[in-house]
Amino acid sequence: MGKKGKRDKKGKGAEKTLAKMEKKVSRRAKKEEEDLEALIAEFQSLDAKKTQVIESSCPPPSPRLNCSFCAHPERDELILFGGEYFNGQKTYLYNELYIYHIRKNSWAKLDIPNPPPRRCAHQAAVVPTAGGQLWIFGGEFASPNGEQFYHYKDLWVLHLATKTWEQIKAPGGPSGRSGHRMVACKRQLIIFGGFHETARDFIYYNDVYTFNLDSFTWSKLAPAGMGPAPRSGCQMTPTPEGNIIIYGGYSKQRIKKDVDKGTLHTDMFLLKAEGTGKEEDRWSWSRLSPSGVKPSPRSGFAVAAAPNNRCLLFGGVQDEEEEESIEGDFFNDIYFYDIGKNRWFPAQLKGPKSERRKRRRGRQAEAEAAGGEELQLPPPQAPLEIVKEVVAEDGTVMTIKQVIPGAAEDKDRSGSEEEEEEEEEEGGALGQPVEPCPRSSAMVAVKHGVLYVYGGMFEVGDRQVTLSDLHSIDLHRMEQWKVLLEMDPKTQEWLEESESDEEEDDDVEGAEGGEEDEEESSEEESEDEEGRNPLPCSALALLSSHLALCLERERKEKRKQNCDRRESDHGHVGSWNIHPALQSAKYYMLRAQA
Repeated sequence: MGKKGKRDKKGKGAEKTLAKMEKKVSRRAKKEEEDLEALIAEFQSLDAKKTQVIESSCPPPSPRLNCSFCAHPERDELILFGGEYFNGQKTYLYNELYIYHIRKNSWAKLDIPNPPPRRCAHQAAVVPTAGGQLWIFGGEFASPNGEQFYHYKDLWVLHLATKTWEQIKAPGGPSGRSGHRMVACKRQLIIFGGFHETARDFIYYNDVYTFNLDSFTWSKLAPAGMGPAPRSGCQMTPTPEGNIIIYGGYSKQRIKKDVDKGTLHTDMFLLKAEGTGKEEDRWSWSRLSPSGVKPSPRSGFAVAAAPNNRCLLFGGVQDEEEEESIEGDFFNDIYFYDIGKNRWFPAQLKGPKSERRKRRRGRQAEAEAAGGEELQLPPPQAPLEIVKEVVAEDGTVMTIKQVIPGAAEDKDRSGSEEEEEEEEEEGGALGQPVEPCPRSSAMVAVKHGVLYVYGGMFEVGDRQVTLSDLHSIDLHRMEQWKVLLEMDPKTQEWLEESESDEEEDDDVEGAEGGEEDEEESSEEESEDEEGRNPLPCSALALLSSHLALCLERERKEKRKQNCDRRESDHGHVGSWNIHPALQSAKYYMLRAQA
């Protein structure tokens, strides 16, 4: 059998395995989703009470993750929809619609009757049809404890001109999923990948669907060639020719029972439309090998279309698992991918013109002082590390480290540029560069060549910090970041896990009891001590160390699950709870110590 036959046979085997896994996951998901459908219906009944469109000025949205953030196709506005927030114990889901007015630097909340149900990790795309349309597909709803998930497979459109929501019911679409990617390309929506997860099983996808915006019909593509492995949270970018570029992403596989292995993808593929007219339904996969400086491996990055036939990648995180902990290395860098040249390169901030002029004048003065001798240019400026301390409302101090790259070396300037008038007074101090702090899962949008970065998250130990700040940078000039909205420490809420309710009740009862209760309790304790043998110190120390080890293992496992979900562009595991067996062991140890 030739190589082609082996590949075909391997591909068919993978398809059968995927189909079996999908049936297995769907069976187990049915029970969970039935439980959550009642909760979703309850929220929808509240939304049904809205009867008119109300647009009102409001403060910035509360911190949230995995929402959609798109630029209005005709107006100077950015549209934010949905998302989730996790405070350490409870997960909140949203279906609110916010409008950011770019020129006014202000927010407005738009209440529209019959909106989509609350969700996060969905996908949105805008098209300029009929005054602008916002299309939304999929996503997930999580139970308050973050242990159960409902994956949507519905399609909605927001008519921006009339401010009305409409659900589009068309058969043959993708299955329910989260972490997928969707783009608008030549009068159609194209959806790739994603995943579906229950409490026990999960499945990742690499299928491709198209939705025709003229006929309102779904089609599942069967591209030729070897395509990407199943994944979620990848980069998906349309090209001017109507092709699709896929980069990166995350997936995991079950190695054995209760043991999963995550994979951080760094490969790149081109999905190409072949032929014209009726033959446009023919697609093929091919692997890309870009040149240049590629982004370091990461997940949770944000992507957007950029000027000059480019797309960009911002931020992300790479988790490093050590023996005792899992630490995330967060990023705030920008990488450009030149579609025409098939080349990656990192963005370099040039700094404001006034600063470049001062550096240029300084070199000219040194050259004149040297009497025409050859001037030895100083080495490039080293990266600058800035450490910020943010104090949350509960008094927690969060340290944010930012590594700001040195300014790019100035190239020769034309005479006309050198003769520009000075806009600042001479001798003024150079402003300290400002950048968004390193983060993952940021929301980005590009309007008029300006990149807007909203929110995201980073971690301080086991604590998650959900951001709600807003920054912008002109992608044509690449001079400096602008801070449009600072992070408000008062919006940061994190509820630590408390001891069991039984122990708290015992403490309260003991504090409120009178003298008679104290005598009775002392008699009971003396009887208990007579009825049982006290543990030797060595056994008590062994039990204490074993309990600490078990607690740390369970905490690490929960932390690993949260990292997996974050990398998959997913919701949260929920609050960290001590296993009942460990609770009883802890209680016994405390009694033994008493």
